[in-house]
Order: sequence, then structure tokens, then C-alpha cells
Amino acid sequence: MPNPRPNILFIMSDDHASHAMSCYGSRINQTPNVDRIAKGGMRFDNCFCTNSICGPSRATILSGTYNHVNGVTTLTSPMDNRQTTFPKLLQGEGYQTAVIGKWHLGHGGMHDPTGFDYWTVLPGQGLYHNPIFYDMGHETTVEGYVTDIITDRCMEWLDNRDPNKPFCLLCHHKAPHRPWEPDEKHADLYEDIDIPEPPTMWDDYSNRASAAREAKMRIDRDFRPQDLKQPVPEGLSPEQDKRWKYQRYIKDYLRCVASVDDNVGRLLDYLDEKGLAEDTIVIYTSDQGFFLGDHGWYDKRFMYEESLRMPFIIRYPREIEAGTVCSDMMLNVDFAPTFLDYAGIEAPREFQGCSFRPLLTGDFPEGWQTTMYYRYWMHLAHHNVYAHYGVRTLQHKLIYYYADGLGQPGAVDDPRPPEWELFDLEQDPHEMKNVYDDPAYADVVKGLKAELHRLQKEVGDESHPSELPIRD
Repeated sequence: MPNPRPNILFIMSDDHASHAMSCYGSRINQTPNVDRIAKGGMRFDNCFCTNSICGPSRATILSGTYNHVNGVTTLTSPMDNRQTTFPKLLQGEGYQTAVIGKWHLGHGGMHDPTGFDYWTVLPGQGLYHNPIFYDMGHETTVEGYVTDIITDRCMEWLDNRDPNKPFCLLCHHKAPHRPWEPDEKHADLYEDIDIPEPPTMWDDYSNRASAAREAKMRIDRDFRPQDLKQPVPEGLSPEQDKRWKYQRYIKDYLRCVASVDDNVGRLLDYLDEKGLAEDTIVIYTSDQGFFLGDHGWYDKRFMYEESLRMPFIIRYPREIEAGTVCSDMMLNVDFAPTFLDYAGIEAPREFQGCSFRPLLTGDFPEGWQTTMYYRYWMHLAHHNVYAHYGVRTLQHKLIYYYADGLGQPGAVDDPRPPEWELFDLEQDPHEMKNVYDDPAYADVVKGLKAELHRLQKEVGDESHPSELPIRD
């Protein structure tokens, strides 16, 4: 008897960096329930987003397209729900579909979720405590903690589904997004210990483009009072002040992660109890990475590793060998075609990603990507990060800060001088030294620029005008 079409349980948190997951070797916390997925399936060590910011990454995951195609280039450009998405295609082929939790792609009219039999989503970022939900368009306030509520609603929907049809459930957690408000259960977690500092926390932004120095996401100066939740003690030296703020930040962040982990365990237990685990693909990921004091920062947006890298673990006992690891490159634009592949649905031609299903069985398809294209569009908004694009290979990363808003929604119309960065990821994995002007890397620069322009052409994007005179 052939295997049935698998169920799909897609669990996505918000801003959960892979280096805060013990299955990725975290130095700062343990995530035993998330680790159950990795132990039962495959961990991807080189999964990357194509734009490290919430809404754009979510649009790419749904649509299988880059942001210049799906139109969600920034946080203030909502998604047109008339676009083709993988949930629509699954629904059209008999899957029961639902999205529960964070949406962050606009609300009302052509921005509400479509392709779902049921949806209940948070407005904007949503609240941690007593959150408002748009429940199929109707506003309701639910008492409790948002991570627990999202999980409760997921299990309620699973209880009420048609057991004779496959399902695709998108469980989208708000946590651990800023302002990092833990629940009562975890409020005192880590209270009596110091969390280890990242090795780059004292970065002085020398030897790099000015974009790093100008960004406003430093833990020593850029937190809001609601982030720290209590006054900074008086009389601290600058070094003590930074260390105190780091501990306040990272502990609340990890407390929110602990709640997510508990609730992942609840969903995994549910699948076991209902006899669904064997026939369900379970994914845990986040919409992008996050700086956990790395380079002295919080937030994301940059093409640097901690922000670019997404956690991605997947379990499907019928096909994926337990406890495996893949180091091949995979992107968020590849998620949608992969889910369709498992459902036996051909991906539409407009999808720009490729199914990574062969990687899950240990194969490396001919022509599989070994380079990737990235673009951040939201120039200077929120955290003063310059607009940039770049290319990453398995060894190098080339970034061009074109530093221009280009009229994008929410971007600031204040161009800055463009700059290049090049990092040798084997020699400098923490990306502390820009070697773009080093003569020893002249051939590398030339090759990477050619690859950057090849990728731009392949995905249908364009170089910034400031770069055109030097393309040859």
C-alpha cells in the first residue's frame, strides 16, 4: 500500500536564532522538545532567509518567491492575498488548512489570510498577555499567555478536523519577539546564573563598512525602557552597564524561548497520543535569525550570519532518517515547493525555489544551489540599517550596501555613500574583518560580483544604479 499524503505541521517562531537551540549546540540554553524533532529527523545547518525581517520572510515562505516578486519588500508593504501560495494549492487538492498565531502580512480586504479553511491571527506583532486575535476576521480578546493560547487553538482545530483528509497546520508563534515578556512559569528562569556572553559582544565595528557602526540596535545604548522592564542600577561603569543590559535582555529572551519549547512538546505529545506522528511532517523554524548580543546587537536585518541563518529541523519518520544533519544550502524560498512535492502537487512555474526533498534522503541533486542571493530593502528604518544586497557561497560572503531607500514603503529617503564588504567565512567565521580591499582577494571579489549579477538576473532582480558603472 503506498504511503498516504502526509500531514504537515509547520511550527514557526519569531526571531528564534539557531544559536539559542541546544540541537544547534547552544551555549546559553536547552530546548529539549525542539530537539525531539531534530533527533527524530534532520537538522539543516545552512538554511538561510533571503531577507532577514519578519513580513518579507513570511511572504517568501508562503509564495515561494523573492520579495521583489511577491511585493513584500518591507514591514509596511502588506501581502496581496490574491497571490498563489502553497496553502491555497494544498487546499485545492483536498488538504484541510489552517494558520494560527502571527500573520504580520497586513489585515483586512486583500491582506487577510487566504487559502485556509480556518484562520485566527494576531494583529501586527500581537501581545504576549491577553492578546487580541482576528478570528476569521472577527476581533476577540483571549485571556492568557499568547504562546499557550496559540498551541491550545492549534490542538482544538486538530480535534475538530476531518480525520479522513490530510491537514496542513501553520502554527505561528509570536515569541520570542521583542519586548520579550515571559510567562509566569518561566519568570524566574536563569535568575541565579549569568548567561555566557557571545565572543563578539565587544565588537568595536572597526575593519568593516560604516553600516555596522551606524546601526542602532546596540545593547549598551538602544534598548527601550519596556525592553529592560526595570531601571538600570546607578553607579555602573560603561562595561558593567552593558553587561547588566545583556543579562536583562538575554534572560527574558530565553524565558520566552522556554515557553515555546514547552508548547512544541505539547504538540508533539498530541501527535503521539493521536497516532499521527508517523504520517505527519513536523517542521520547526523561525522567520529569520537574531543577534543575541553578537556584535553587541539585538534584532536582525543584516546579512551577517546570526541574522541570515534560519533554524530548520524536520521530522517525517516514513522518509527522513532520524538524527541526520544536512550542511547543503537551503533557502526559505525552497519551503513551498518542498511541501507541494510531498503532497504530490507540481509547483507552479512562478515559484522561484526548488524542492529540497532529495536532500532529506541524503541525495545532492545535480545543479543544486551552492550560492544564494539576499536583499534587505528597508533603508534606515527602525534600526538605521542600510539597504543592501549580496551573495553568500559556502566559503565567502560579498555585501553591497547601496544605502538607498528607492521609494520602498517604510524606507527612509536618505541615501548614504555605497560600500562593499567581503568576508572569508572559513578564516573569519564571526565576520570581524572586511577583506574587500585586500589584494589577495581581488580574484574572489571579481568572481563573487559575477555570481551576484548572475543570481540577480536569475531571480529577476536588478542591481542598484550606483553599482552599474563598476560592473565590468
